[in-house]
Amino acid sequence: MLEVILFLTTAIYVVFIAQLIYGFNKVKTFQRSEINPKTTFSIIVPFRNEAKNLPKLLKSISKLNYPKELFEIILVDDFSTDTSERICIQWRMANGLIESTLLENLRLSNSPKKDAISRAVPILKHEWVVTTDADCVVTKNWLLILDNFIQQNNPKMVVGAVVYKTKNNWFHHFQQLDFLRLQGTTIGSFGIGKPFMCNGANFAYTKKFFQDLGGFGGINSTTSGDDVMLLQKAVASNSDKVHYLKNKEFIVKTKPENDLFVHFMQQACWASKTTSYKNIYAISLAVVVLLMNISLVLGFGFWILGEIGIWNLCSVFLIKYILDYILLYKSNQYLNKRKFLLPLASSLVYPVFLSIIGIYSLFGSFAWKGRRFRN
Repeated sequence: MLEVILFLTTAIYVVFIAQLIYGFNKVKTFQRSEINPKTTFSIIVPFRNEAKNLPKLLKSISKLNYPKELFEIILVDDFSTDTSERICIQWRMANGLIESTLLENLRLSNSPKKDAISRAVPILKHEWVVTTDADCVVTKNWLLILDNFIQQNNPKMVVGAVVYKTKNNWFHHFQQLDFLRLQGTTIGSFGIGKPFMCNGANFAYTKKFFQDLGGFGGINSTTSGDDVMLLQKAVASNSDKVHYLKNKEFIVKTKPENDLFVHFMQQACWASKTTSYKNIYAISLAVVVLLMNISLVLGFGFWILGEIGIWNLCSVFLIKYILDYILLYKSNQYLNKRKFLLPLASSLVYPVFLSIIGIYSLFGSFAWKGRRFRN
């Protein structure tokens, strides 16, 4: 009976992941054409204690290959206790040609980041909202590609990729593989017409669309979700105007964590959003993925107890491993183009890690940026 349940869970998992692989192939790479930029952008950067990271982000923004009169940057300080504010002020003084505003966050909900974006939106001078994070670096043609895509496709919301810039160690490699899974799932879901995931570090939408959706109204109960929850809200309202922009010059780079506990808390924060999903496909996929990983962990325990045969357990692991590898390989080809080895060690650890994250996110609290939250 246990083996039947294990194989049934695997069969359902195969269907979902195969769909995502098929969807990934359907999302075509966007080709830029030589048209004059005309879209106006307001870049919103919420931050808290990011003194180490802000200089790199601000330097990349100062190097943007886009007319300076067509964009502004709104920096929203979420009560930093380090020198982040001073860094922003110094950058603004040195880059007077770029219109910029520095605001202090106004806490109104359980989500500091949603509050920061809501704080900035009323004063925006431009048509499009673009969000990124303080620990990111953008490409010089980031806005140019986005403008080109907008002019050619007339969307109201655009989702882009985010990738880790890693060092050569196993922990960074493990995080990169996890991130590649998320990015592959994001692209694949768009390809099958069921988008539900995105990353606020590379996310854009019109100010009017945001206001028409009621902003973050109705999704303020979760600590995170300024990206995924808003996307799902947009898809439910007008899915035809929500697009994925696949272009290597539109990939934002960010940093992996160096501390296991911080990484665990970050993952728990992200996973906690799933309890508030209203998208049926997103809920189904999250449940199937969690059950698949828990099944492998329990299956290993039952094998030790002699309740499951080793060949059946290995067969299930191999099926999952091959499917995961295909999706990871496709994501890596788009995002990194680096040498991609068989991630066997990470694949053995991942089911245990994800199972713990999934269960903890349902019942535990988590700490982030010196604060403790509970959904």
